[in-house]
Amino acid sequence: MTGPDWEELRRAARDAMSRAYAPYSGYAVGAAALADDGRTVTGCNVENASYGIGLCAECGLVSQLQVTGGGRLTHFVCVDGEGEVLVPCGRCRQLLYEFGGPEMLLETPAGIVTLAEMLPQAFGPDHLTK
Repeated sequence: MTGPDWEELRRAARDAMSRAYAPYSGYAVGAAALADDGRTVTGCNVENASYGIGLCAECGLVSQLQVTGGGRLTHFVCVDGEGEVLVPCGRCRQLLYEFGGPEMLLETPAGIVTLAEMLPQAFGPDHLTK
């Protein structure tokens, strides 16, 4: 089995970023991920005049995952307005943990890492079933 096409994922993230709504910060973000069934899902950030209710790109991506059939995220990348790879914020790392788990792979400026490396000792669904 070959690994994912990270360049194709970055391309999808950059395309999503081009649709971001960021009139207040000017900081567009796009995200793309592979689902366990091979689908690519994407998202972009959407700001709001009431700053606190803006949505990160990962929110849209997870929503698209659910709307198109659910499943688990296996590989993830997000990019800034220049198309450069960046890491998800803390809130979004938690969101990705819910839908990808500790083994999900992320492309970061420092290389490919697991979500467990990005979010050690994460709180997740298993904690609520104990």
